[in-house]
Amino acid sequence: MMATGRYRRTAMQMAAAAGLVLSVTSCGLFGERGPVRVAAIGQLSASANPMNGELSAANAALLDATSQGLVRYDGEGQIDTGLAERWTVTADGRSYIFRVREAKWTDGRKVMAEDVAAILRSYLATTSRHVLKDDFPEVEAIRAMTDSVIEIRLSVPQPAILELLAQPSMAIVNKGRGWGPMRPRKIGRAALLSPVPDPLAEDQEAAEAAANDPAASIELVGATAAKALARFKNGYADAVLGGRFSSLPYFAASNIGRNRLVVDPAPGLFGLAFVRAEGFLATDSNRDALVRAIRRERLVEAFGLTEWRSQVTLRPTLFTRDGGPAPLQPAWADYDEVSRQTQARRVVDAWRDAGREIEPLRIAVPDSPGGRILFAYVAADLSAIGVPSTRVGMTSSADLKLIDEVMPNDDPIWALRRLSCRRDTLCNRDAQNLIDLANRNVDAGQRAQQIGEAEAILARYAPFIPLATPLRWSVAAQRLTGLRANPRAIHPLNRMIAAPN
Repeated sequence: MMATGRYRRTAMQMAAAAGLVLSVTSCGLFGERGPVRVAAIGQLSASANPMNGELSAANAALLDATSQGLVRYDGEGQIDTGLAERWTVTADGRSYIFRVREAKWTDGRKVMAEDVAAILRSYLATTSRHVLKDDFPEVEAIRAMTDSVIEIRLSVPQPAILELLAQPSMAIVNKGRGWGPMRPRKIGRAALLSPVPDPLAEDQEAAEAAANDPAASIELVGATAAKALARFKNGYADAVLGGRFSSLPYFAASNIGRNRLVVDPAPGLFGLAFVRAEGFLATDSNRDALVRAIRRERLVEAFGLTEWRSQVTLRPTLFTRDGGPAPLQPAWADYDEVSRQTQARRVVDAWRDAGREIEPLRIAVPDSPGGRILFAYVAADLSAIGVPSTRVGMTSSADLKLIDEVMPNDDPIWALRRLSCRRDTLCNRDAQNLIDLANRNVDAGQRAQQIGEAEAILARYAPFIPLATPLRWSVAAQRLTGLRANPRAIHPLNRMIAAPN
């Protein structure tokens, strides 16, 4: 369903001031019977591999279509079959057994279970750069039981493991090749994707002809946000994928119809993590003062998107797995913004009254229109309580750094793991010990208690300034009935046009 809402004048004025001009003079390249044309934000690489770190939106879409994982998400954000045609879970919840479908790699070799198991093990290896490797602490072993059967053995039950395995970054890439519902062919800077013929079809020639039908193909290009929206506006694209808060002002400046915007209700983390605890940031109470000082509603409203929601908890509030602990509300949650800033100002004044200075805080946010807007509002709120700040790039040395991540599964401990003892976060050993215990606990009640205790410690420790839910958006032409808002913010290319009922 297309999202509804409106843009406020503030975001439009800021976009105009940034000089965001979106114009291309042309007409569409294909008719209604041609390929679905998708412009995904970010670089598109034929050699994209999850082992190389975080994927751009363009590369994630490509891998999801051409090198899918054991399971994948459908257009509604629900688990669907992938390389595995079916799976079972043992009664103790500790063993997931997948049967790999009859399939071939793009070089013609048969897909073997041992190859798939080895690739999964490499993703979770200690030396791996895979973005999700730390989200599988329960995995004990991954092994091939036969040529077509894989077992993932867990140390404790993890009901949300399928949601992790369905992420595009868990696509099985074997020496640069994969198996997916679509096969790629490079055309200039774009990739033309066509369906893989059914290997079990009785009439292989007919299956091949159906797969090569232009109407069943996808033309995928990677582009900057401005160029992707320009392609859509001028008839060169039917969809734009991969929008975030940082690129939202480009949409505001594009004059594309608001009814074309699809906003995903994606839970996760969007806020500023403290990278170091030195000087003014060395004490919990000082960091907590900065957490209190931000006027979140004002910041979110500056972007003018009514679907975007502020967030004050360390864990996402949009949904929690049934039976899991509810996110802990901060002690100041019921105070109004003026009271919060007054409280924060007292802490800052006490620090200065003791003869101590506050060096300008280096805040790392994307160098983009949205990043500059975000920093302007955060800096104004910090300045109001007497704390100076300066904006730096995401790869620069910083005191605070933006985290903008969608929750990859429904495990209530995910956010705490993400905010504790990582390279870009502070580390509280008491909280981390409880997190480790919860990861290993088979008793649901004890696990929930440990999660709650860890969250309470982190709330006092104040390692993070939560700001809002992650913002993920797309743009879709009217014929793309399958591109719908979903809580995973994943939109499979082969589901862009929904099958008729």
